[in-house]
Amino acid sequence: MLESLYRGLTRLAGPAVSHLLDKRAARGKEDLARRHERLGRPRHPRPTGRLVWLHAASVGESLAVLPLVDRLLAASPDLSVMVTTGTVTSAALMERRLPAPRAFHQYVPVDLPGAVDGFLAHWRPDLVLWVESEFWPNLLSAIRRRAVPCALVNARLSQKSFANWRRVPGTARRLLSVFDLALAQTAVEAKRLRVLGITDSRAIGNLKYSGGPLPADEAALAALTAVIGTRPVWTFASTHAGEEAMAIAAQQALLEIRPDTLLLLVPRHPDRGGEVAGMLSTSGLSFARRSGGALPGADDSAYLMDTLGEMGLVFRLAPVTVMGGSFMPVGGHNPIEPALLNSTVIHGPHMFNFTEMVAEMRAAGGLLSLDGPDAIAPAVAGLLSDPVVRNAQADAARGVALRNATAIDRVMEALAPLLARAGVG
Repeated sequence: MLESLYRGLTRLAGPAVSHLLDKRAARGKEDLARRHERLGRPRHPRPTGRLVWLHAASVGESLAVLPLVDRLLAASPDLSVMVTTGTVTSAALMERRLPAPRAFHQYVPVDLPGAVDGFLAHWRPDLVLWVESEFWPNLLSAIRRRAVPCALVNARLSQKSFANWRRVPGTARRLLSVFDLALAQTAVEAKRLRVLGITDSRAIGNLKYSGGPLPADEAALAALTAVIGTRPVWTFASTHAGEEAMAIAAQQALLEIRPDTLLLLVPRHPDRGGEVAGMLSTSGLSFARRSGGALPGADDSAYLMDTLGEMGLVFRLAPVTVMGGSFMPVGGHNPIEPALLNSTVIHGPHMFNFTEMVAEMRAAGGLLSLDGPDAIAPAVAGLLSDPVVRNAQADAARGVALRNATAIDRVMEALAPLLARAGVG
């Protein structure tokens, strides 16, 4: 009933959605040159042979599936993989990281019946792998009507989302019946998905463990290493609004202890670079801005890295990482990425997006947890001044990451029957 009502309402929602896309484009949240993809009118030709469509939510999820893309391509020489996302940032990262031409990016269509039908009619996927915690009714219903094999991979489902879906059990069961299989990150989430109606739900582990170290441009790394020299360096990485002020305050305190300390400040969304630059200017800290092509000078106390796809560079340069999104109720970001590059991780009280991962790393002595921003400067100072403690913590975190790196093997094994059904491999 609710599904039919939703479909009927969205048939009438075209003008409203178009207006919403206009507003998002004005804020840099939509790519006007590729709006046809969002409206289900793709121009990229469908490759010949089998096509696996892999849908990820945004940056974190899209990066996590790169090992899966590689394994799928290795399984069959005539296979192509299409990765869809919904954000400009993730699209730019996928354009850089996907192994073209057999793997390519498209924007996911908006959840209007016409856009969905146009998208699926053009691409005709042989298998759908959904790496997303948001379930779009028209899109999933259209996949089900076409009887395309479909699995939910690296699944997360928060307690709040679970509670909301349990209020409409019939709709949840009908909507989620498209998934032949759900591969959850944890046993708790696998159980929640079974309750909602995906009978074959298994706890496989987190694909983010299997990604390997983030890449870095060798020339850029050499140039920055040369200008930084022996200065103590730390990063506040992937910051959200409110956390830049914390980073600046911590850096000002650190400069009183050691005046040559350098902060690498990396906003999660590079389009906030102007805003963050204004904050740095107001604070009185001397800084250089990477998006303008500058390198940090000897007199600069901060380096604003408001660019995209350079976290591998950041973590190689900074032996200490303070994780953004963890001092605001965002849920934190992936601690495996700095850990694999020997950068010791400090986080705040809000790491709920990575609860089990954080618990395992913390139990191994691989993370330093802080209650609030006032503790950042003392924690960073302590780690920068004690390489023995710092390296021991980094080694412990990296050890956890390496022990769990086989998640991709378990995913491929679980997907084998669906891959066979789709004629892949």
